[in-house]
Amino acid sequence: MTIDLTRRTLLQLAGATSLAAAAAGAARAEGNTQGGGQGSGPTYASRTPMRVGMVTLRVKQIDVVADYYRDMLGLTVMERSTASAQLGAGGVKLLVLEARPEAVIEPRSAAGLYHTAFLMPTRKDLARWLVHAASHRVPLSGFADHLVSESVYLDDPEGNGIEVYADRDPSQWQWSEGSVKMATDELNIPDLLSLTNTRVSDYAKAPDSLRVGHMHLRVGDLAQAENFYHGTVGLDPTRRRNGAAFLSSGRYHHHLGMNVWQSQGAGRRDDSMTGLAWFSLVTEKQELLAAQEARLRKAGAKVEALANGVEAVDPWGTRVRLIKV
Repeated sequence: MTIDLTRRTLLQLAGATSLAAAAAGAARAEGNTQGGGQGSGPTYASRTPMRVGMVTLRVKQIDVVADYYRDMLGLTVMERSTASAQLGAGGVKLLVLEARPEAVIEPRSAAGLYHTAFLMPTRKDLARWLVHAASHRVPLSGFADHLVSESVYLDDPEGNGIEVYADRDPSQWQWSEGSVKMATDELNIPDLLSLTNTRVSDYAKAPDSLRVGHMHLRVGDLAQAENFYHGTVGLDPTRRRNGAAFLSSGRYHHHLGMNVWQSQGAGRRDDSMTGLAWFSLVTEKQELLAAQEARLRKAGAKVEALANGVEAVDPWGTRVRLIKV
């Protein structure tokens, strides 16, 4: 397919008039009003003691949403029925959709999913995907350079937030007293697109090593969220600012973001609504999983045993599965 991919085209898809306006859109997506690992193997985010595994969403229109992730991101539909759809990359399941045709769309003021962040294995893959998105006229929300990564934001047909990003090499990340430096700056789109042919899309499907790099949640209280995901689940703080906290395993910039920008004071989620059903954090270390389970039970968290781990429920009813792989 021949594409007239210009900066103007991308800005139109983002509903913006300038790169600064597109960065402002990304800032809104990240709630910030102030101004990678390369190669085809596992990215830094997937080589840490814990990492994000997969995500399950409740959706009203399962065919519409499944087709969207297949066509927009190039995920492979691994299983599909009227009740559910499983999508992934490289034979790895990343996204499960559960059909809830009678559900009400979860409001953005509720606790729940802020966005699912799909991590491209290389910067060139991000460039190739951006050409693909432009060729299919996929509406975008904004672009941003976060210093540690470069990101594009969008929403699926039911309003579930999505980030598609590529990490800069970890050697370029700047740490100070346990906090990683991040920003929401303008993305240098011409430099990114210089890595690929902008006139012909060669992005037929998601790269085999595409993974969910991080999850970003809406929560009702930041201190309470940190107590659960840091104090109990065991992720380490990497940054806190303006109503948001970022946590990770193994000095990744973040496997989990949490914010109260729209959801301060939110109560327990309604399971009859759409949105995030559960996500998983996976580990290869049995002792790490055992320590997590012990802390959860000691804290009085709701814990359910699974065949290969446990499922816990955060203070707002979002379920997180801690899995041994």
